[in-house]
Amino acid sequence: MSDDIAVTGIGLVTPGGTGTEATWETVCAGRATARVDPVLTEAGAPVRLACRVAPPAEEGVRGRLWRFDPATRFLLTAAREALASAGLEPGRWDPGRVAVVVGTAAGGVATLEAQHRKLLASGPRALSPMTLPAFLPNMAAGQLALELGATGPALQTSTACASGATAIITAALLLRAGVCDVAVAGGTDAMVTPLCASAFAKLGALSRREDGPGGASRPFDRDRDGFVLGEGCGVLVLERTAHATARTARPLAFLAGFGATGDAHHATAPHPEGAGLRAATALALAGAGRRPGEVDHINAHGTSTALNDAVEATAIRELYETGLQGPSVTSAKGVLGHTMGAAGAIEAALTVLTVVRGTVPPTAGFTAPDAATAGIDLVHGAARPQRVRLALSHSLGFGGHNTVLAFTAV
Repeated sequence: MSDDIAVTGIGLVTPGGTGTEATWETVCAGRATARVDPVLTEAGAPVRLACRVAPPAEEGVRGRLWRFDPATRFLLTAAREALASAGLEPGRWDPGRVAVVVGTAAGGVATLEAQHRKLLASGPRALSPMTLPAFLPNMAAGQLALELGATGPALQTSTACASGATAIITAALLLRAGVCDVAVAGGTDAMVTPLCASAFAKLGALSRREDGPGGASRPFDRDRDGFVLGEGCGVLVLERTAHATARTARPLAFLAGFGATGDAHHATAPHPEGAGLRAATALALAGAGRRPGEVDHINAHGTSTALNDAVEATAIRELYETGLQGPSVTSAKGVLGHTMGAAGAIEAALTVLTVVRGTVPPTAGFTAPDAATAGIDLVHGAARPQRVRLALSHSLGFGGHNTVLAFTAV
């Protein structure tokens, strides 16, 4: 379509590795990254499993790490990679035509928890002067804009675990409105903290398979018992196709359509019939000018929780019931855990890589479906070669948020 948005760069910082290639290799190999976490263990968290990001080199911000929450550090590293892969260099653009849009579920919650512990233990004099700049939810976008010298819109979105995908949709709308020429968009979160782990455990959302961490996250599996808490960041560089062409940049793929809806059903549970997901899918396909039967692949939200996987599998099964082979389906959360507000952006990046490289990563942890998750073409065991011309990325969040991104091949 003439108003397609080009994806020209990708950057990733995940438990699978720092950098796009490291993450892609880990996800395609199906190597689970869940471990019993020493920080959660020391804090006495009721569930200690986590998927952590290994300390990256953090080139360009070394010596200033104390200023930033881990979520912001992930973002600065991923954005640097994304811009390099897009062939863009800060300082060699019109800064007023560059937008920054970042999704997060919790902002700098690791900083907030750490500083609160200091306040309780030692009083207000112990607090860091960077407490507010590090934890306020808008500051990841603000800090990235500062690093890039970008003076266009700098926005932060928060739709729980759909936040990264919402940021990508927001960036696309800014581009289509002509507000900017380049948008650096993604999601970041660092919620592997004692408070967050304990709160999710209280909801019964976390896997308790501490005796077998590598098989704890089991999207769509009959024995799934919850997700593994993860962290990380995904960043896409988006441009209008005409702008990318004018600077001779080769798009990786196109963001051809998108949909966002609300369930208005329950604070934490998805609509039992997946009404919001179905509606978001219809919007994304309509925007792309495509029909359900043209969808080749779906990167599912696939959390490894009982409700999400049942509802999502049912929606997929019924939406694409054409009498032919349905789209291939995968979930990265068996490898990376649930990276919360970063998940939508990380999985969007993986969806683009699937389109570009003709490879669908396997769903780690899956062995067999139950009655609710059967009947979808779930890729598991090993990566599958597949030509993918149209792929969807699903992201859902507490509060009934549903987002669907439609990517097409160049």
